[in-house]
Amino acid sequence: ADWSLVFWTLCSVILPVLITLWCSFQRSRRQVLIRDIFRKSKHDWHYTDLFGQPSYCCVCAQHILQGAFCNCCGLRVSEGCLKKADQLFLCKEIMMRSNGGAHSSMPHHWIRGNVPLCSCCMICKQQCGTQPKLCDYRCVWCQYTVHDECMMDCLKTEECTFGEFRDLIIPPYYLSTINQMRKDKRTNYEKVVPYCRKHWMPVIILANTRSGNNMGETLLGEFVFDLSKIAPAKALQLCTLLPCNAVRVLVCGGDGTVGWVLDAIDEMKIKGQERYIPQVAILPLGTGNDLSNTLGWGAGYAGEVPVEQILRNVMEADGIKLDRWKVQVTNKGYYNLRKPKVFTMNNYFSIGPDALMALNFHAHREKTPSLFSSRIINKAVYFFYGTKDCLVQECKDLNKKVELELDGERIELPNLEGIIVLNIGYWGGGCRLWEGMGDEPYPLARHDDGLLEVVGVHGSFHCAQIQVKLANPVRLGQAHTVRLILKSSKMPMQVDGEPWAQGPCTVTITHKTHALMLYHSGEQTDDEASS
Repeated sequence: ADWSLVFWTLCSVILPVLITLWCSFQRSRRQVLIRDIFRKSKHDWHYTDLFGQPSYCCVCAQHILQGAFCNCCGLRVSEGCLKKADQLFLCKEIMMRSNGGAHSSMPHHWIRGNVPLCSCCMICKQQCGTQPKLCDYRCVWCQYTVHDECMMDCLKTEECTFGEFRDLIIPPYYLSTINQMRKDKRTNYEKVVPYCRKHWMPVIILANTRSGNNMGETLLGEFVFDLSKIAPAKALQLCTLLPCNAVRVLVCGGDGTVGWVLDAIDEMKIKGQERYIPQVAILPLGTGNDLSNTLGWGAGYAGEVPVEQILRNVMEADGIKLDRWKVQVTNKGYYNLRKPKVFTMNNYFSIGPDALMALNFHAHREKTPSLFSSRIINKAVYFFYGTKDCLVQECKDLNKKVELELDGERIELPNLEGIIVLNIGYWGGGCRLWEGMGDEPYPLARHDDGLLEVVGVHGSFHCAQIQVKLANPVRLGQAHTVRLILKSSKMPMQVDGEPWAQGPCTVTITHKTHALMLYHSGEQTDDEASS
C-alpha cells in the first residue's frame, strides 16, 4: 500500500511536468515553423493572440480568435492554415510588369472575408460583412467591398481605379515602367503619370518606431518605410523615380525625426537632385512636437484620427517654406585645434534651464530607455527636473557669463538664467513663447520671414509661468544673425531638443536654407468631422 501511494504520488507530480515540457517543446517548434514561413513569404505576416474584431480564416472559413494576418493585403488565417494560405493567396505587388506603359491598368485584387466594419457594397450600396461567417469581398487597392451575391465575372477583370486615394498611390506597374525607361536612358517620367491624371501627388511615408510613445510601431501596418531599419536618405531616393515637384512625404515621428528627414533632403540638393525635392507633412509622435504644432498638424497623435483622414489632410495641405538655420559653435582657447561644431536648427536654440532639463532627461533615458515609452511619462520627467532646478538654480547669473549680439549690435542683458532663440511660434510642448500672455502688441513670430526671435527667462519657474500664460518672457529683440559668447564655465545648450554641456565658446546662428513643408488648417478636419 505504501509503495502504491508513492507511485501514484510520483505520477501526479511528474506527469503534469512532462505534459508541460511536451507542450512547451511543441509550442517552440510551432514558433520556429511560423517564423520560417514569415521569413520566406512575400506576405507581411504578423501573429496575434487576439484579433480586434470578429475574424474568419481565409482558408478553412472557421471563426478564429488568434492567428496570423498580413499587414499589406489584410489576409487572416489560423495557425494551421498559414502555410496553405501563403501558397494560395498572392499579396500586393509593389512592382508589376506591364506592356501598356503610360496606358497600363490592373484589375481589382479581391480578398474574401473580414471586410472593414460599416463598409458598403459598391453594387447595391448595402452594408457588407453583416453575416457571422467568411463572406463578401474587398479590393486591397481601392478598398471597395462587394457582397458574395453581387460579385460578377466582369468585376473580377474590371480595371481598379485605386479608390479615393488614387492621387496618392504609386501603382505597381509604374515603377517597372520607370525601371525600363532608365535602362533606355529616358528621363521624361511625366509621360508615365498613371491613368492620365493631372493632379497626381504620390506620397512616401516614413515612420520612426522609437518616437515619443512608440506609436510608430502601430502604424507600420499602414505605412511604408521604417526609419529604424532604413535611413531617410535611402528612402527618399524613390523621389527620383517620380515626377518632378510632385512628391509629398509624411513623416511619422517627433521634431527630431523631421529634422533628420530635412537633413536628408538637403543632401539631395547637394547631389543635384533639387527638382525632385518633396514637400513634407508631419504626423506628430514625439514628446514636444512644436514644429508640428506650428504647421497645423497638432500637438500629438495617439490613434484618435483614422488613417484615411490623415491621408485626406495630406492631400488638402498647402505648401509653405520653413527657414532653416546654421548654428556654429567655436570653442575658445589658444591651443584649440578642433573644428567648430555645426548644427542645423529648425525650431530653437537655447542656453539655460530648459537646456539643462533636456540634458538631464536625455542622460536618464540613455540609462533606462525602456521607461520612456509614454509621452505622459516623458513630460512628467521634464516636470521633475524643472522643479529640481527651481530649487537649485544651476544657471543663475547667466547675464554675467555671456554676451549677446543681434545683427552685430551688442545687447545689454538684464538678470537672466536662460536665453532662447526661436525660429517657430511654439516652444516647450505647445507654448507660444514670443507672444507670452498676449497682452502686448508684439508681432506674431513667423517661420518663413528670415528673422529669429530672441527672449530671456528668469528661471524654470518663470518658464512654467509663461506656459500657463501668467507671465511674459523678456523680449530681447529680432535679428537675421545672432551671436552669443560664453565667457566662462560650462553651461547646458540645446538645438531642437538635442542637448550638450558646453565650455567657453562663440555661438553664431545664420540663415542656411529653406525647407518645403505642408501646412494643414485644423478647420478643415473639424468641418469634415462635423459633416
